Amino acid sequence: MIEQINALLPQTQCGQCGFKGCRPYAEAIAAGLADINQCPPSGDEGISDLAELLGVAPKPLNPQFGEHKAKSVAFIIEQDCIGCVKCLAVCPVDAILGAAKYMHTVIASECTGCELCIAPCPVDCIVMQALPNQDITKAEKHALAQHAKQRYEARCERKAQEEHEKTKRLKKQKAALLKMKAGL
Repeated sequence: MIEQINALLPQTQCGQCGFKGCRPYAEAIAAGLADINQCPPSGDEGISDLAELLGVAPKPLNPQFGEHKAKSVAFIIEQDCIGCVKCLAVCPVDAILGAAKYMHTVIASECTGCELCIAPCPVDCIVMQALPNQDITKAEKHALAQHAKQRYEARCERKAQEEHEKTKRLKKQKAALLKMKAGL
């Protein structure tokens, strides 16, 4: 059931629902710990899909979690970007390119519109731009969500690998230090 619920969510990983991403929200819905109307990016259509899946009545989006907005993507005002990399660290789908002390840019086709990059930017150079042509089919929305999910999962795997490698390096450094101390 969790997978079916998660498949209906937009995979923005925005946290507006009160959970740390779409899958934790799906798990909470399945466990009866969250309601079906907490995902602003899903809007009424997503709430209806969840209601149908779960055999419950649809309800309006709970305004406590935000409001449904037209699909938008992040845009970096490049001449204002100082290359702090804070936006890179929070993008759940690695849709931002850049390096420390160099200008960053957003890959618009990969951006889920989660808005997580806005708050950490110290120079307010990130703005959201509404996308034209919001008339996409349910199948196209599902395909975009699944693509975003794959990017999110790939990022999570990469971060876990980086953490594993960091732990290995620290263990080696600690062992070398202990060996050096023992030799003194």
